Amino acid sequence: MNLRLKSELYVQALVRRVQAAMSAAYVLARGDKDAGGIYVRINRLDGTVGVLNMFTDMEGAQSFRVILPPGSDEAESDALIKREMQRDPDLWVVDIEDAKGRHFLEGRIEGEWD
Repeated sequence: MNLRLKSELYVQALVRRVQAAMSAAYVLARGDKDAGGIYVRINRLDGTVGVLNMFTDMEGAQSFRVILPPGSDEAESDALIKREMQRDPDLWVVDIEDAKGRHFLEGRIEGEWD
């Protein structure tokens, strides 16, 4: 049996993990507390970002997929997140500010992330 952590608790833990590493994390949008989708934007503080979103793989494990690779334009990520939130208003969006581009996520990352 695979127990899934509620979205709100996962986001809270991620924000604390980032802050413990002396970086900044902000919740830009609060979605459904139990099962809202989670998007994580990594802001390198140089005008570039990368965006990942959480999904459940075929084995039932939570993983992340690269939606926009690191080095993408910040305006492009804003437009992407706006579109996704119009489609699904229950999304959580976490913005991590880290000049090194660290995502602080545990588990598998699907796609290219440097």
